[in-house]
Amino acid sequence: PDPRTVTQVAGSAHVDMVHEAISGGRKGLVTETRKASSIQSGTLLAEGEHLGVSTALLPSPTMKILQKQQLEVLSTYKYVSCFLFMGPFFSLLGVFLLFTSLWWLSVLYTVWLFLDWDTPCQGGRRSQWIRNWVLWKHMRDYFPIKLIKTAELPSNRNYVLATHPHGILSVGVFCNFCTEVTGSSQQFPGLRFSLAILNSLFYLPVYRDYVMSYGTCSVNHQSLDFILSQPQLGQAVLILVGGAHEALHAVPGEHCLTLRNCKGFVRLALRHG
Repeated sequence: PDPRTVTQVAGSAHVDMVHEAISGGRKGLVTETRKASSIQSGTLLAEGEHLGVSTALLPSPTMKILQKQQLEVLSTYKYVSCFLFMGPFFSLLGVFLLFTSLWWLSVLYTVWLFLDWDTPCQGGRRSQWIRNWVLWKHMRDYFPIKLIKTAELPSNRNYVLATHPHGILSVGVFCNFCTEVTGSSQQFPGLRFSLAILNSLFYLPVYRDYVMSYGTCSVNHQSLDFILSQPQLGQAVLILVGGAHEALHAVPGEHCLTLRNCKGFVRLALRHG
């Protein structure tokens, strides 16, 4: 063979070997670099765990929004379900327990109900702990609901406040004046708001105590006269003037105010000055 051809083949083989050696060196260098980075990451992770620093990923804004929406729906569902089912459930439960070994629970509550029967007509029994529950904030944001102050209400007098619309569940007046999530106590300092509701709701066991904790009272004349006759001024009674006749007029975009044969709140205000 031609010596020049042999020399070219040998030269090509030598170049290929050099390229393979360089490539192998680069691969080895990358491998070593990755190993070093892995070791450093493991060291940092160990130090973070040792210092008590959380290495978990933070929730994304989308995840936070989804969780917020779920809380809003659950809080509203809780309000509706309690309104619909809490009274009948405990009424049936009380009857059922009479035929079991826990009959004494129903008897004790019946005695308590007899002794506490007039409380809804004497201002009720509110609970600031329940009025400040966090779930009311989520229900407020579900609609949303906001209390807008347009006038000063001095605390050196009593008030009869007419509210509208009634609606089926009266969610607006509930959030504004039966809870503290819209700042009614801060916007009107010194006033004690009492929402007057149907007297028949206080006949339901356990549920009556639950609704009284919001700051509700019976809507009959005896109850309202008792509150407005208290020596301590700053009593504010809220009356859903449309009553049950207005409850079913809940059409979006329409406002139906029922006042015919519903003027008792005017006589009440005149009677107490």
